[in-house]
Amino acid sequence: MNRFIVILYCLICISNASYSQYKLDIEISEIRNNKGNIMLQLFDGKEKVLNQRQSAIKDNKCLFSFNNLTPGKYAVRYYHDENMNGNMETNLVGKPTEGYGFSNNIIGKFGPPPFEKWLFEIDDDKKIVLKPTY
Repeated sequence: MNRFIVILYCLICISNASYSQYKLDIEISEIRNNKGNIMLQLFDGKEKVLNQRQSAIKDNKCLFSFNNLTPGKYAVRYYHDENMNGNMETNLVGKPTEGYGFSNNIIGKFGPPPFEKWLFEIDDDKKIVLKPTY
């Protein structure tokens, strides 16, 4: 009987761990101005877009919250849509003229950084602070 209780307890613990759901808070700070919105995408570890949101800027920062995330790898990319046209503006050679960024505050050299460098782990509630590149 004791062995049965131990096995049942272990199965319940494993089951609860696999269905754990966490919260991710994202703060984007040091935004150049309060014009426009921040457009943000949340990806899973396989580069699939899980959620896409936009949010207004207040006091040169913007906050996003995602609930019910399962443990795993995630990534974020975003841009500051200053003129609110729904597109990231670029100059003649393709360099962005509006702020942008990726999770882990990773910066690419000639284009976006490799997706693997954006990845971060969720295994508990988490808050990340990101700063755009202008």
